[in-house]
Amino acid sequence: MATNVRSHATEADLLRMPRDGRKYELVDGQIRVSPAGGRHGLIVVELTARLLAFVKRRRSGYVFESSTGFRLPKGNVRSPDISFVARGRFKKEVVPKGFIPFPPDLAVEVLSPEDRPRFVLDKVGEYLDAGVRMVWVLDPEEHSASVYRSLTDVQTLSQKDQLSGDDVLPGFRCRLREIL
Repeated sequence: MATNVRSHATEADLLRMPRDGRKYELVDGQIRVSPAGGRHGLIVVELTARLLAFVKRRRSGYVFESSTGFRLPKGNVRSPDISFVARGRFKKEVVPKGFIPFPPDLAVEVLSPEDRPRFVLDKVGEYLDAGVRMVWVLDPEEHSASVYRSLTDVQTLSQKDQLSGDDVLPGFRCRLREIL
């Protein structure tokens, strides 16, 4: 469950949050913290390792973990559990020190037992509105994933299916049962 830590917060407040293993985001002027557990962390690492190896081999871009904030058009700073930015989007291929000033191409969220479905759907909608090309939401409890291209173009996958990078990460495939 996301918990509000402080209201009327700024990006500077977000940058001062402790490095305590929790995920902090700036949402509608509030800093929200989302707790994660061991299984969540393991799934994130398993998928990150596969994505990073694929992206490095192809030199197709950059993979980020959940402490990376993306400044979205409506003023929120979101931090997907995993994100991918295609090569050519950073000026001179230099990744900024601060928040990334645009949305990623791929955003991945791994559900925690405390996540509220409404907050997750709000986040997915915000990603898509901001220009994220594809969002993966992995559900460890249901052993499934939802792939969003829009709020009406959603594909549900079971653990026997594969996540596919489609046109965002052409050639990337990962069986869900290998990471869930």
